[in-house]
Amino acid sequence: MADKNLSIEKILVELESIVSKMEEDNLNLEDSLASYEKGISLVKLAQENLKKIEQRVQVLSKNDELAEFNPDD
Repeated sequence: MADKNLSIEKILVELESIVSKMEEDNLNLEDSLASYEKGISLVKLAQENLKKIEQRVQVLSKNDELAEFNPDD
C-alpha cells in the first residue's frame, strides 16, 4: 500500500517511474502485476488527496461564491 503522507507531486513522480518500468517490457508477469497494483493504489491516494484539497479550498472560499472554472478566462 502507498504511503498516505506522499504529496501529489511525489505520487506523480512514482507513477511516472512505474509507467516507465512497465513500458520497458523487461518485467515478468509477477513484477508487472505488482507494479500495476502499486500504481492503482497511488492513483487512489492521489484522488483522496485531491478531494481533501478541494474540500479545503471550498472551506476557505465559503464566504465567497465559488465560480465555475473556465480555462479561457
